[in-house]
Amino acid sequence: MAGGGKGGKRGINTQLAHSGNDPHAYFGWVNPPVVHGSTVLFPDAATMKATQVRNADATSRSRVQPYTYATYGSPTTDALCEAVNALEGSAGTILVPSGLAAVTVPLLAFLSAGDHVLIVDTVYYPTRRFADTMLARMGVEVEYYLPEIGADIATLFRDNTKVVFMEAPGSNTFEIQDVPAMTAAAKERGIVTMIDNTWATPLFFKPLDHGVDISIHAATKYPGGHSDVIMGMVSANAATWGQLYNTQVALGTCGAPDDAYLVLRGLRTMGIRLERHQKTTLALARWLEDMAKEPGSIVGDVLYPALESFPGHDLWKRDFCGACGIFSFVIKDGTEAQAHAFLDALELFGLGYSWGGYESLVTHVYLKDRTVSARDHGGEIIRLQIGLEDEADLKADIERGLAAAKAAG
Repeated sequence: MAGGGKGGKRGINTQLAHSGNDPHAYFGWVNPPVVHGSTVLFPDAATMKATQVRNADATSRSRVQPYTYATYGSPTTDALCEAVNALEGSAGTILVPSGLAAVTVPLLAFLSAGDHVLIVDTVYYPTRRFADTMLARMGVEVEYYLPEIGADIATLFRDNTKVVFMEAPGSNTFEIQDVPAMTAAAKERGIVTMIDNTWATPLFFKPLDHGVDISIHAATKYPGGHSDVIMGMVSANAATWGQLYNTQVALGTCGAPDDAYLVLRGLRTMGIRLERHQKTTLALARWLEDMAKEPGSIVGDVLYPALESFPGHDLWKRDFCGACGIFSFVIKDGTEAQAHAFLDALELFGLGYSWGGYESLVTHVYLKDRTVSARDHGGEIIRLQIGLEDEADLKADIERGLAAAKAAG
């Protein structure tokens, strides 16, 4: 298991290599078995009765027989949950079928008709779509706030405010929020705080250590790491764990064992992959930033929190211990035709909406859904997911795209 021992607290790569599975519990096999199945048999009626869930409390697992039905977990899914708990410092983790489900399940767990929820305006678009459709239809009042609001989030609290939903950095433009200040303000009013922490992973930012109640991740991204699995993970502190888990059981949104196995396998190398992603990404971001200073360059602002020039850099440096492989840059005074020319000229960067895998990807950013934080970035925004390819090759590909964009201007 991860954590202490005679040598004290172990390094993150050691934790990733050893957490979530005890090989000697499975005849010495290094990786946990993939347990397929829906039905679990009981040896007798007394055991079956002893394992029945009472009073709708799905968090209590019988010592007589720990597994009762596949929706309540299996050795495979438990291995991943235990590994994530070790990383997050959480009381419990649920696995759900997608990153979006990792957003929607906790919102459903803590919001009811008549409640008020505050959501950062720079949130992942599918989260906004869920809030504006499903939550609104349920009778939940949805309000969006500026990512820079910090402790002043308290000015937006109402008597019926139940949840503050953060995403830091923000989607596509990477605004940093003052998470500790916001969670402190929310705790004074008994408001549950949640954060989509997919960008940083628990390796670069630990939400629960900064006062957040619920940490959300699209395991599809860096935990999986190989663009071959879709899964979400939600980790909760002790105060919110029971309600979160019982909601998942009530909804039936359980993660599949094959997906859990792939994500657990991805976790083993996530530390060294993130080191490479970060190193190459920072080099490319600095290179583009220098390019933006050249006369006649079509490169505008580079949006990456690890850059000293980024508006939220000081907050990022205070709270985060690393930056991942996704960032954006502006084609200065660019047009849609120039953005498309950039995309179509690329050879290594694939055109795709996902990120966090081993391969580099690119997309043209859409920001017209934003309300209170809407602003002109001075041109078209291109988002780059930097994979594990060689830096020089990626530079050459970006140069190819920039040349095409300039020619299309």
